[in-house]
Amino acid sequence: MSQPSVESPSGFQKLSLSDAMMSALEHAGYIEPTAIQAGLIPRALAGIDVLGQARTGTGKTAAFAIPLIERLEPHRHHNSPQALVLVPTRELAVQVREECVKLSHSRKTHIVAVYGGKPIREQMEKLRRGVDIVVGTPGRVLDHIGRSTLQLDKLSMVVLDEADRMLDIGFRPDIEKILRRCPSSRQTLLLSATVPPPVERLSKRYMREPETLNFSPTDVSADTIDQFYFTVAPDRKMELLVRLLKRENPRQSIIFCRTKRGVEKVTRSLAKRMEHVDCIHGDLPQKSRDRVMARFRESQVQHLVATDVVGRGIDVSNISHIINYDIPAFCDDYVHRVGRTGRMGREGVAYTFVTPEEGPELTRIEMRIDRLLTRDEIENFEAVSKAAAPMDHPAASAVAGTSAPAAPAETEAPPAPKPAPLVGRGGRPPRRIRRAL
Repeated sequence: MSQPSVESPSGFQKLSLSDAMMSALEHAGYIEPTAIQAGLIPRALAGIDVLGQARTGTGKTAAFAIPLIERLEPHRHHNSPQALVLVPTRELAVQVREECVKLSHSRKTHIVAVYGGKPIREQMEKLRRGVDIVVGTPGRVLDHIGRSTLQLDKLSMVVLDEADRMLDIGFRPDIEKILRRCPSSRQTLLLSATVPPPVERLSKRYMREPETLNFSPTDVSADTIDQFYFTVAPDRKMELLVRLLKRENPRQSIIFCRTKRGVEKVTRSLAKRMEHVDCIHGDLPQKSRDRVMARFRESQVQHLVATDVVGRGIDVSNISHIINYDIPAFCDDYVHRVGRTGRMGREGVAYTFVTPEEGPELTRIEMRIDRLLTRDEIENFEAVSKAAAPMDHPAASAVAGTSAPAAPAETEAPPAPKPAPLVGRGGRPPRRIRRAL
């Protein structure tokens, strides 16, 4: 973010914002609008339904928060909010609320975050005292609706933030239940890093002639993010991680694992060899998650080990390195993970650990982002034993100790089929998967 200026943010003046909002932007130090802010804010202020594609770190929260606040009816505080923002994780709910509070500077705007892991009675009391904007996870929003502590009949605006992730983790039934209870005359803004078919179907069913704006045409191939891979045997991953972190000495890093058990195991091992290590996953108590995130934002934690579910709620501008300790199960998860760095134009770097059996997964990622990852090595590091490895990808050839040319941009063999979605009955992930996340 730019530093505060003594003058009003000239770039935002072109967006016809109120004096109160201009003052809030100046107080927050926002000088020039990002691409998504310049594109989305005028359309949202005009009351148009918008499907905006943009990865996190591009200023998208302010892009929808500014028009939300601008379009609120002043001096109207009831149990029924005027705006609802649905997000996939507790951490993101907290962050979106904080951004809305910051942009409501000098206004008496009541903003309440509702999410699991916190006492519901405390949230009920806040809603009872009156609210303008509710930010929440779908499950807890439905809980409040069921208790009649949250009414949606006066809503004029709904935002679905990180819609692709909400659908990925099984929130589709909850989202549809909520949207069916909202007034049909509402304005809907849908923000998503990717627009797979489920997101497109949701937009067609619950939005009114949405205008599509794409602010991420290059996906994660942005010049600000360098992307590498290491070939390594599973039992050598921890040693590689330690050696890599010592070599790179990142400002802050996130180390992604597929499961909560993996997160805990990596955290225990890494903490024995390095300082300022902590972890976050879905099974941690909310107080612990809040404490870890606060320490991470204050740079007291240098290396954060996380699962994908929680990782999507992390919005910290100081992250310089992403390390995929476990290669993600889905290509889009790679996009989301890597999007944690290189934020707001800053430089970032991502490393992915690839085992001999995971060459096809690496190929699918490269095809998804239309870019070849660069192979990296740690000097004098033995990545594997002398066992042979499959030869269906340069990564596998390198693991086996043989040289191979770089993978071509287009491969003659068709890509391996994408793994089946992690969903069960009702659109939710199977119980074993939910526990793992």
